[in-house]
Amino acid sequence: MKNAIVLLSGGLDSATTLAIAQHDGFSCYALSIDYGQRHVAELAAAARIGQSLQVSDHQFLKLNLTVLANSALTDASLAVPMHGTSTGVPVTYVPARNTIMLSLALAWAEVLSSQDIFIGVTAVDYSGYPDCRPDYIHAFEKMANLATKAGREGRELAIHTPLIDLPKRDIIRRGMELGLDYSLTISCYQADAAGYACGLCDACHIRRAGFESANIPDPTHYQHQ
Repeated sequence: MKNAIVLLSGGLDSATTLAIAQHDGFSCYALSIDYGQRHVAELAAAARIGQSLQVSDHQFLKLNLTVLANSALTDASLAVPMHGTSTGVPVTYVPARNTIMLSLALAWAEVLSSQDIFIGVTAVDYSGYPDCRPDYIHAFEKMANLATKAGREGRELAIHTPLIDLPKRDIIRRGMELGLDYSLTISCYQADAAGYACGLCDACHIRRAGFESANIPDPTHYQHQ
């Protein structure tokens, strides 16, 4: 089996991506990042998902982006949007987050002689982040192959984004086909310590609408229905 690094946040999309990578025959090494996010409960979800899917290894790295990345996800003084998604880049955008995470995954990939990194970005039902779009992923992949020993020696690295063109309902349906337990996941931007979702933020709106559109019962524990 080929090794693959899978960025695992603890959310619906990253869990589905991990299940897809395993189904595709990869031995998966999960990487989760504690970057100072307010919704720290997602890290506990990531641990549960990694255990449930029996990943080959699961690394948790701690970074402090709170002083570098001004975002409603890292600064409690900024309000999380509560009215569904809107146009433009929202205040929940964390500057350079996916670039930082992919770079860490890239380093681990070289250590494991892996040429495959999976990330659960989607550019359909999403909050509008610039680092979740196809042109960004293509640019990072090109950079990665120029910046690494493996790439320069002809062992090209691929960034896999199996969800990038899928609406949330299709992501959920795919995960269900693979036997994924979505009750283990947390999508909420301000889930409480017990992992209960607010039911009001952008992420909750997108998640709830996805289950409704897929005609699949939503297993999420909400603070507000």
